[in-house]
Amino acid sequence: MRVIIQRVETAEVSVGGESLGHIGRGLMVLAGFTHGDGAEDISQIADKIVNLRVFPDETGKMNLSVIDIGGGVLLAPNFTLYGDCRRGRRPSFTAAGAPEVSSELFDDLVAAIRARGVECATGQFGAHMHVSLVNDGPVTLMLDSKGAF
Repeated sequence: MRVIIQRVETAEVSVGGESLGHIGRGLMVLAGFTHGDGAEDISQIADKIVNLRVFPDETGKMNLSVIDIGGGVLLAPNFTLYGDCRRGRRPSFTAAGAPEVSSELFDDLVAAIRARGVECATGQFGAHMHVSLVNDGPVTLMLDSKGAF
């Protein structure tokens, strides 16, 4: 499982001009799933998302988590995180998980974040989404449950 995490002032996901999810201060997270991902990957990444100390404390040092600031998470599925661009000019997505399995894993990740006490708004699996955000910093991090980054 791979995620891109961005510290944001605000973020919103819409489909067909209709807002599906939005947050104020918090984390915008794009999540991609691969073959063999399961409960352990979900738990590991959910813990990391809610506990990453990427928000400034009173001295300006990145020392607070989204839990500490009472922020939210906006989670959007993104199979292109498993795009392989090493050969040719069009990405290969063979490493991306099957949509049926990935959809369930996405729902499990949403539930895991919420179970840790963090508001979690979402995009829509399989939809063409528009994501708008105000990146704060910018702070952008990549995580991989298999340790690839």
